[in-house]
Amino acid sequence: MTTTTPAATLTGAPALAPLLARGALLSPLKRPRPDADFPRTRLVLPGLRIDLARLAAYERVCGFATGADALPVTYPHVLGFPLAMRLMSGRDFPLPLLGLVHTSVTVTRRAPMPATGTYELTVYVEGLAAHRRGTEASVVTEVRAGAASARGAAGATGPSGVAGAVGADPVWESRSTYLARHRTTAAHAPEEPSAEPPVLLPALAEWPLGGDVGRRYAAASGDRNPIHLHPLTARLFGFPRAVAHGMWTVARCLAEHGTPDAAAVRARFRAPVLLPGTVTYGAGDGRFEMRGGDGRRLHVSGEVAPYPAA
Repeated sequence: MTTTTPAATLTGAPALAPLLARGALLSPLKRPRPDADFPRTRLVLPGLRIDLARLAAYERVCGFATGADALPVTYPHVLGFPLAMRLMSGRDFPLPLLGLVHTSVTVTRRAPMPATGTYELTVYVEGLAAHRRGTEASVVTEVRAGAASARGAAGATGPSGVAGAVGADPVWESRSTYLARHRTTAAHAPEEPSAEPPVLLPALAEWPLGGDVGRRYAAASGDRNPIHLHPLTARLFGFPRAVAHGMWTVARCLAEHGTPDAAAVRARFRAPVLLPGTVTYGAGDGRFEMRGGDGRRLHVSGEVAPYPAA
């Protein structure tokens, strides 16, 4: 829920390259801990219109149908990412940007979002929490529809549509958790959960992934983290090859699975997907997952349900 915290209104989306550079330079100075202070400002970007060419590139690389009237359920994350990066690359964000791991995402879409609509973004850091491997930050993105978009969304969903004018409840919101790994103390570290072997979902497809998937998604999303772009830059961070974006893995699964007009999505990132490679898509009973080509190593798992829950 919205609280009385300071807001900064932006006139445009921040450029990602300088933010990545700033975050990289400041990373060695950060000393993460779960009780650290964190930025309280909410960044607000009103009057946002969708770049349809960039949207089409995103749809192609993620497997969504191109030219649809409504945005893919994961696309607003791309819109909010520059604002999230501005917060997470700042001096007052206590976790180092380098090595930060996206561990989970939840998405609530209350109504379809027209690709030709006008939107207002709000992004803020919700808080920090202890994790058995370090400290986790929760970042919230909210998207509100402008008046014209709200009318279109309400018409698409009938009288029960939730979309409203700017300042009303979000038509779309997400909560992402990002983990900074570091040594933990007994006072801060939660207990290790009991490990149970995962129950594999029925395999429905096998997808060969080219080595350029990370570069294509980076071009469409703006997320040019070097671990995703080339084997040489990925090796600098301990990966043998380039790694697929976590949000690409979720989007690719949801493009195959499908989502209701009003939907709740939860996903957890389990292990990186190395590029090039082959992955297996499994689904059943509202759940989905992406596994390694051998069908066993779990990369991402999640679930899709109507919103609100029946």
